[in-house]
Amino acid sequence: MKYLYKILLITAVVLINLTTDYGQQTTSYKDSQMMEMIKEISSANLESSVRKMVSLGTRHTLSTRNDKEKGIGAACNWVKSEFEKYSKDSGGKLEVKLDSTFLEPDGRRIVRKTLLTNVMATLKGTDPNDKRIFIVGGHLDSRNSEANDSVGTAPGANDDASGVSAVLELARVMSKRNFPATIIFVAFSGEEQGLNGSTFLAKKAKEQNWNVVAMLNNDMIGNTFSNETLLRDNMQVRVFSEAIPFSETDAQKNIRQSTSAENDSPSRQLARYIKEIGERYVDQIEVKLIYRNDRFLRGGDHTPFNRQGFTAVRFCEMNENYNYQHQNVREENGIKFGDLPENIDYEYARKITCVNAAVLASLSSAPDVPQNVGVVISGLTNSTTLKWKAPQGKTPKGYLVLMRETYQPLWEKKFYTDKTEITLPYSKDNYFFAVQSVDEEGHESLPVWPVPVR
Repeated sequence: MKYLYKILLITAVVLINLTTDYGQQTTSYKDSQMMEMIKEISSANLESSVRKMVSLGTRHTLSTRNDKEKGIGAACNWVKSEFEKYSKDSGGKLEVKLDSTFLEPDGRRIVRKTLLTNVMATLKGTDPNDKRIFIVGGHLDSRNSEANDSVGTAPGANDDASGVSAVLELARVMSKRNFPATIIFVAFSGEEQGLNGSTFLAKKAKEQNWNVVAMLNNDMIGNTFSNETLLRDNMQVRVFSEAIPFSETDAQKNIRQSTSAENDSPSRQLARYIKEIGERYVDQIEVKLIYRNDRFLRGGDHTPFNRQGFTAVRFCEMNENYNYQHQNVREENGIKFGDLPENIDYEYARKITCVNAAVLASLSSAPDVPQNVGVVISGLTNSTTLKWKAPQGKTPKGYLVLMRETYQPLWEKKFYTDKTEITLPYSKDNYFFAVQSVDEEGHESLPVWPVPVR
């Protein structure tokens, strides 16, 4: 008994020292209200939305806008009507609009002057002093084998009615609730013609100084079976994130190079956040972080936001099936081609939609990020001192200091403190660090990479 007592006493002293000397390691927190919200997301609703969009024939950006039952015009109006239905059910919380511009011919995929329309629903934040904006989108337009075929049937069930159905379901569920920050739900047009709709909105956000904290792009989130390799997987989802930001300035380049931050861009921090929060709240899904902006030599509607300096990532199914993607509907040698609704795993799409919901709710409920985060470099030491200032707006309960070894892709440890300075007995030569704000309910902001300070 005396021996056991000594072990317990030593353990207690160590725990006290962990807490008082350099912060306390934390455990994961789950918000019960967020869990209830996630349970409302329905695979049946996702399927119903996909089948409705497919029923409208081609949704090519250059297709008809005058037919009430077919074409991109009918698709835009239908999505708008769905957003308006959710707005009515939520007591008018959603502000719904068609946001349009004209595209001039470019000699490639815009063959004539064309009206481009994004369908948007804005859930205004409840805190008038919170100017943060979170955007979640998917693209409404579809295409066949020939990029400029604006007449032939192009179902676009997975590419990208699956992403738009996720956006609709997120708007339906989240508009019933209140969040301090603003969330914008968008169905983009013109993705297949050159990311036109997202480029239009990203430039507007930049020009009007929107405080876009994060943009989540959902593009092809329903297929689980690959052609050629015959892989089948409904338990993993890819999240693509840029490494070196497209918009990096010379000053930012100097900081990146001096601190070895090549794998710690804001978008990469968002991707890690998605993995942690998504897997915390959603069962039977693994978030696979793909350390590139998009698939090899390809892009998506998050890319224009990256180019404007915003933090943005792409959700995409783990395995693509190129018999279903950008294909005319047909059968050849017993093989069926075409992006049809029966090829989608709607339970898989539901799980990915739930990950989006958890991330959006967590980020928009959390305090803003800590400001002026720095790592002190005055003098050589085997410990690491970090300093920062409180965020604007909502006062956090405290802060989480994240740490990982330099070769590790994910954060390994978190230490809690209610102060704005901490010294850890770990060398900055051997570890990377970042700092998050956290509120009373445990909602965490995005991590901020520290810059050298004296």
